[in-house]
Amino acid sequence: MEANTLKELYVDHLRDIYSAENQITKALPKMAKKAGSEELKQAFEEHLRQTENQISRLEQIFGSLEKNPRGKKCIGMEGLIDEGKEIMSEKMKAEVMDAALIAAAQKVEHYEIAAYGTVRAYAELLGEQQAVDLLEQTLEEESAADEKLTGIAASTINVKALNGERLEEAA
Repeated sequence: MEANTLKELYVDHLRDIYSAENQITKALPKMAKKAGSEELKQAFEEHLRQTENQISRLEQIFGSLEKNPRGKKCIGMEGLIDEGKEIMSEKMKAEVMDAALIAAAQKVEHYEIAAYGTVRAYAELLGEQQAVDLLEQTLEEESAADEKLTGIAASTINVKALNGERLEEAA
């Protein structure tokens, strides 16, 4: 990366996010397929649709900047997705796998929240109001997805994983 101005850094970070989102669109269907819980499967499928819209928003921003969104690979997201693939290759009980999938997905969400927060701040400083609005919309979706995963984990998945352990201990 060669960035000598905030605008160049902003574009570089947008490219990184664009790469990350495209990687996520390939990972989410696999996570949905691996999920044992119907609620979790639906959450992953819904987030896939949101991610496709988020990519469209990024393309709008790149269009207004007259820049190409491609040209960078997000190594951070690649690592998080590789970690998720490793989890999915493990042999686990369905409820424990679901808990592990949520943990992996929340790592991704937190990465995205940090990345979008950064570029939104850059866009504000650069006076890119349309981009600020688009990035804020995505940031809200990412936060809501994280909250939804927390809710699913707390209300059902983690409880089922724990109850499965308790049943084994009692046997």
